[in-house]
Amino acid sequence: MSGNVFGKAFQIMTFGESHGEAIGVVIDGVKPGVKISEKEIQKDLDRRRPGQSKASTSRKESDKIHILSGIFKGKTTGTPICLIVKNKGAISSDYDLIKDMFRPGQADFTYLKKYGIRDYRGGGRASGRETAGRVAAGAVAKKILSKKKVKIQAYTIQVGREFAETFNAKEIEQNSVRCPDAAAAKRMERVILAAKSEGDSVGGVVEIVASNVPIGLGEPVFGKLDAELSKALVSIGAVKGVEFGAGFAVAELKGSECNDEMQSKAGKVRFKSNNAGGILGGISTGQDIIIRIAVKPTASISVEQDTVDLKGKNKKIKTKGRHDPCICPRIVPVAEAMVALVLADALAVQQARKKN
Repeated sequence: MSGNVFGKAFQIMTFGESHGEAIGVVIDGVKPGVKISEKEIQKDLDRRRPGQSKASTSRKESDKIHILSGIFKGKTTGTPICLIVKNKGAISSDYDLIKDMFRPGQADFTYLKKYGIRDYRGGGRASGRETAGRVAAGAVAKKILSKKKVKIQAYTIQVGREFAETFNAKEIEQNSVRCPDAAAAKRMERVILAAKSEGDSVGGVVEIVASNVPIGLGEPVFGKLDAELSKALVSIGAVKGVEFGAGFAVAELKGSECNDEMQSKAGKVRFKSNNAGGILGGISTGQDIIIRIAVKPTASISVEQDTVDLKGKNKKIKTKGRHDPCICPRIVPVAEAMVALVLADALAVQQARKKN
């Protein structure tokens, strides 16, 4: 089984490396006749691309999407869709001095031990640049989900020890950290820029909400919707934790406090709360699916650290290059894409079951 392939009925395979010729994705399982344009895909890629603000990496990439196959005259043909983004801003020489050393917090050591070879230029396949393919595929998934009026929105709620205290959806795309709280966004940006000035980095928390999700998505017992969403989100390199609804706070609650009580209104079942985060027994309830992910600080920093080289000798290392001092703002569209891919796949599986 390939670790580069994701999904069952709606399936993607990403390809490419950070400093290679291009990165991209092949999407299979999309029905013919779905209207999709380069402009719609580009919209999400523009949100993910580097060099957007002082709080981002200084690497400049246009991330312009190119449709190679599967879309004709603005509609899907039912055949595999191939989308690519060419790399134009790579500076591989930044890594020449450290090519024989393992960067702390990066996948250098594990990739070499697993494959016996590694692309040291920017992390190769393990680079966050790989996620451009996911975002492109996620835009297609979002278009399919929009027919069911499903909406997915992510935003930063924590950077370091600064937290969002209010929510205004209009603020999310108006500040550099994609936070729904304008005042908190300013504090978060100061924390990021302070870390950047020290050659360091900071982590944070991103929340994702999927609304209008149909009831019944998810495949118990091993393909539970929350299990698939967890896998999808943790597959993003910087994500180290996932929680749904009340999350880890359920450890402090009693059953009478945690259970989402139910009642009937106008012949429809309603829930009085949403501690479960929109999923029960691995199946969507129709409520908002609420997820939070813990994003680690960027591993590539210019602060001197201890490491070892390929010969096992102790070394000191500083990582030169253009790296995000905080990944949260740019991980927002990636998280949305991964949730969209899971929901589009689950929807396709459920629709196939109904036909049978």
